[in-house]
Amino acid sequence: MKQAVQAVLNQMTLQEKAALCSGRDFWHIAGVPRLGIAPAMVSDGPHGLRKQNDQADHLGVNESIQAVCFPAGCATACSFDRALLENMGRALGAECRAEQVDILLGPAVNIKRSPLCGRNFEYYSEDPYLAGQAAATFIRGVQSRQVGTSVKHFAANNQEFRRLTRSSNMSERTLREIYLPAFEAAVREAGAWTVMCAYNRINGVFASENPTLLTDILRREWGFDGFVMSDWGAVNEKLRAVEAGLELEMPGPCDASVQKVVQAVESGELPQEVLDQAAGRILEILLRRPEPQSGESFNRQRDHDLAARVETECAVLLKNNGLLPLSRSNDLAYIGAFAQKPRYQGGGSSHINAFRVEGALEFAPEGTVYLPGFSTRQDSPDPQALAAAMEAAGRARAAVIFAGLPDDFECEGYDRTHMRLPECQNQLIHAVAQVQPNTVVVLHLGSPVETPWADEVAAVLCVYLGGEAVGRATDALLYGDVCPSGRLAESWPLKLEDNPSFLNFPGDEEGVEYAEGVFVGYRYYDKKEMAVRWPFGHGESYTTFAYSDARVQVEDGKILAQVRVTNTGSCFGKEVVQLYVQDRTGTANRPPKELKGFEKVALEPGQSRIVCFILDERALSWYSPSGWYAASGCYRLLFAHSSRDVRAGADLEWVSSRRLPMRVHRNTTVGALLANPRTAAVLEPLLRQQHTQEESEVSREAITEEMLRQMLVNSPLRSVQNYQGYTDAQLQQLIDRLQQAADGACE
Repeated sequence: MKQAVQAVLNQMTLQEKAALCSGRDFWHIAGVPRLGIAPAMVSDGPHGLRKQNDQADHLGVNESIQAVCFPAGCATACSFDRALLENMGRALGAECRAEQVDILLGPAVNIKRSPLCGRNFEYYSEDPYLAGQAAATFIRGVQSRQVGTSVKHFAANNQEFRRLTRSSNMSERTLREIYLPAFEAAVREAGAWTVMCAYNRINGVFASENPTLLTDILRREWGFDGFVMSDWGAVNEKLRAVEAGLELEMPGPCDASVQKVVQAVESGELPQEVLDQAAGRILEILLRRPEPQSGESFNRQRDHDLAARVETECAVLLKNNGLLPLSRSNDLAYIGAFAQKPRYQGGGSSHINAFRVEGALEFAPEGTVYLPGFSTRQDSPDPQALAAAMEAAGRARAAVIFAGLPDDFECEGYDRTHMRLPECQNQLIHAVAQVQPNTVVVLHLGSPVETPWADEVAAVLCVYLGGEAVGRATDALLYGDVCPSGRLAESWPLKLEDNPSFLNFPGDEEGVEYAEGVFVGYRYYDKKEMAVRWPFGHGESYTTFAYSDARVQVEDGKILAQVRVTNTGSCFGKEVVQLYVQDRTGTANRPPKELKGFEKVALEPGQSRIVCFILDERALSWYSPSGWYAASGCYRLLFAHSSRDVRAGADLEWVSSRRLPMRVHRNTTVGALLANPRTAAVLEPLLRQQHTQEESEVSREAITEEMLRQMLVNSPLRSVQNYQGYTDAQLQQLIDRLQQAADGACE
């Protein structure tokens, strides 16, 4: 491939190379037609094919081809099912091939930092491991059809407010532990063909011209061998972007920037080899494309049926007091506009022109009474509609309320301002629950909402934005044709103010401070032992599961963990076994537990299965100033149903392959030196020589032993100079001895 790329580069003009690094039009990469390399088409995704005609707009105003709308990322991550996501990816890859689309723009893997982010419905999770695994399996599915993907938005695009200019400001540890791992998995585990850079700045530097991200981390550390394209209009300054590692500016035509590149090369401002490298990376991907096959097509009905099956694995049963599953009797009341016309996708660049939309009302048992209950275009309740809903619910055996967020509450381009459902829906649920104890609430939304009525209703089923077949899937779940198996990919706080980003979201004109650091989502709630409405990983079932025989061992540097899971209920079901790592070494300020593995297992009643996990040292690590580090000591591996429901555990004694480096200086604290066994061996004899005077009873009351100890461990090394009478030279000699000891600990 390298030789083929070089052969093409040798024949290209300077103008052609510059043009290749800019879009030909809104949806095409230029190619080199003169040399037989056709333009490549890209299309929005990732939960459907949004192929537009030449009158393109990116935000969904103009019509796209009719295609199948699969569940959005907010739903599919809740499946915790790698095989399911790979199958969905394969179907979308086949659709792309049939429509001669070369690169699908997705998946979107940005972390759900705040429930208010307007684009959360596209994103997978608050947890970087889950987001990365969902992305990697989806990418493998799409690219198995020889169609590329573009994982986005690299990086730290976690809000819509001022997204084109604002700076996401955070520590390197926060960036590495929370906001980069999903991209790393997409690159290292799935080999994503392309990466799309974000609009925003990161610590003041635009993502499009950030060499640390685009070159040092993406290419040198992770081994990325594709090309980086910009989000549409994300290039701030073309020459800086090319030098930093951005290959393709989108959309086109970009005549002015093409000429700027040509002139910069001619003047020597931009080295020829930098442009050749960028053009070569694009060529390498374009040459991977298979020859187009005539007569390829995709079966929309088949993919629609797949979309329904996917959604049944994604929907999360948040609460059930035993009412569900319902029986198909003729005395039910369906209330709520979303029963007839469900909200099944978000707005903006991912909006699909759906093939066929199914609402739950279409599948309701014969004789079911339906009332709209509320308008999706207003906030205040309609008294007449409310009264009619209460009357119908009171006469029925059970009431099912189809509620959720209207289209204009969640959309690309702006964030939500609160975490509430429209008031008309909250009042409707309160009112119906007063007259009908057998009330089920079905939620259609892309992100958590406050649920002040949660204790009043019998059951809550969250279908998220479940794609065009959400109605069929909802029906199957309500009546027990399918046992619910979705688990929350994000925590649901009781109220917005509980969210860790609350005081720092969305920031101001210049930027936003990620002051919560690594304590995002459940990492924060669990650290504070804070009550939540529903925790990360939560989801109920129509059956029950028991965990036993947890075991952990280390072989050849790998951690092998296993647990037995048994279906102790009366029906077939699927359990998501979640593996969390708890660091008990005390080395750093870490969350109480972090997800590092999951498996979805299908079990018949009474059936058991041993679920196995293989972890490496990285799974134990945090990001220190010198890189990823797992301290020697005790870790506990937790086998759990959710972050708040640990069913089994086993301890692990880990011996690290290295120690953190330590730089000793005059302001290094005595406590830090005593915590390191090697430096402690040097320092402790000196401290024992400290002269102590006989103290009076008054002195002992005023200056306690604990006070003296705390003052000592918090004192800088230079304080030794005072009470030992050291000269500057003697202090430096001590520092040198301590540094030699510390360096020995790092060998």
